[in-house]
Amino acid sequence: MSTLKPPLGPRDHLRGELSRPIHLVEFGDYECPFCGQAQIVVRALERALGDQLCFGFRNFPIVGAHPNAQIAAEAAEAAGAQGEFWAMHDLLYDNQHALDVPHLGRYAEQLGLDMHRFVDDLQAHRHLEKIRSDRHSGAISGVAGTPTFFINGIRHEGPFDFDSLLAAMTLAARFPRAG
Repeated sequence: MSTLKPPLGPRDHLRGELSRPIHLVEFGDYECPFCGQAQIVVRALERALGDQLCFGFRNFPIVGAHPNAQIAAEAAEAAGAQGEFWAMHDLLYDNQHALDVPHLGRYAEQLGLDMHRFVDDLQAHRHLEKIRSDRHSGAISGVAGTPTFFINGIRHEGPFDFDSLLAAMTLAARFPRAG
């Protein structure tokens, strides 16, 4: 059984409070088609579980298979530095077919980001260390591909469809979180 290292915490991008009884963490790659499918499931789980769920996301770009995954992750982090991580996160998954730098700039403009700061962050790779830290967390937690989910600190080994994840999360809510 693989556990999440380090546990979900304030350094992570979170939708929901850490005090909520169910923690779902995804290691994802913005260019991975399976991660794109998983976002539909995660959104449905968030609607179904409401204030019971804290969802966290960690970057795990697989650059050998997805050439735009790294820069997309950097764009999400650059947007996050301006308070718009989740808006950019959702745009990236909704537009997986268009993750090159010109499109990333259009998404940043759409979100009303400070474009000088956004472009400077990308050119300087200002958020690369955060992405490397997320990737390292995945590596030491046993992540080999994307998407990989952890429920209350334990790696989910089953399918990532709505019913499977909901059942695992409902069961996990009965026990203390790992970590």
